[in-house]
Amino acid sequence: MKPRSPRLAARAVILHQDRLLIVNAWPAHTSDLWCAPGGGVHAGQSLPENLAREVHEECGLTVEVGAPCLVNEFHDPASGFHQVDIYFRCTIRGAIPDRWTDPEGIVTERRFVTQAELAGLRHKPDSPAAAAWGEGILYDPLEVIVR
Repeated sequence: MKPRSPRLAARAVILHQDRLLIVNAWPAHTSDLWCAPGGGVHAGQSLPENLAREVHEECGLTVEVGAPCLVNEFHDPASGFHQVDIYFRCTIRGAIPDRWTDPEGIVTERRFVTQAELAGLRHKPDSPAAAAWGEGILYDPLEVIVR
């Protein structure tokens, strides 16, 4: 198998009223795995521009993108897929819509959770709580993809 270049993605760490925004990005909620909103970057746009677009598409939110807080990477040894996620602290600007629909149908649910609630949910990567409620920039080492 020929090695492939890693996919680059930008993700948002959004705290609102001390609750972290997480999303379920599985059609018909077929998995209980939660993650931060965001997605693959488009060439020719900065990481913050890509992230602001992704968050708006997936969650209907307008955000101001701040500093990076986490780098995470995962891979699928069987297919050769490898992704590097760069997480940025973001601030919501404007209203939070009660209803929204992801135009691409990727995100099926969004919710704001406390740190204690997050601990009780299956989520990836392992360190969003440390990134959201902590300080500095963290690195979550390469791990095998979880579905």
